[in-house]
Amino acid sequence: MRRICLALVLLAGCGAAAASATPERSGTVQRHTTGARQLARLTGRVAGYQHATWRWQRLIGVARTATEGRVLGTMRIENVEQALDLWRGRAARAAARAQHPPNLRTWLCIHRYEGSWSDSGAPYYGGLQMDVGFMQRYGSWLLRAKGTADHWTPLEQIWTAEKARRSGRGFWPWPHTARMCGVL
Repeated sequence: MRRICLALVLLAGCGAAAASATPERSGTVQRHTTGARQLARLTGRVAGYQHATWRWQRLIGVARTATEGRVLGTMRIENVEQALDLWRGRAARAAARAQHPPNLRTWLCIHRYEGSWSDSGAPYYGGLQMDVGFMQRYGSWLLRAKGTADHWTPLEQIWTAEKARRSGRGFWPWPHTARMCGVL
């Protein structure tokens, strides 16, 4: 009887030790899994801010900011958090810059005499009445992604017109309305 009790005590002790070891081990796995999930979530957010930054930069016609050659999947969480802060700031600055295009008042004046931002009356589309050739030359990626200018946001239409102005065309694609607005 004494041997059976001793065996039960030993078994109970081993079982308790084994039971206490199991949560510790599963806690490590759980922490690792949680860390991996957090890292994946953070890298996804960084990638989102990168793409937002690059979209705004493409819209306003400036060079795309490089990623500095770092691969997010190989970074530690602290470094990814720093990258997140960096790219969040870059996206905010690019968006703020895009919200204030040059010659905004002039473009709004031209728009006032041209048409609605969603005007789909062929052969001219949008609030600045762009034809398909104009859209292909100065906003080809928007034309491919969204269709004609009547589907673009007013900012996208204005920046496309601004690209044409910067290329040397000035305000001449809108000769009558540009004269009415005092820029020709």
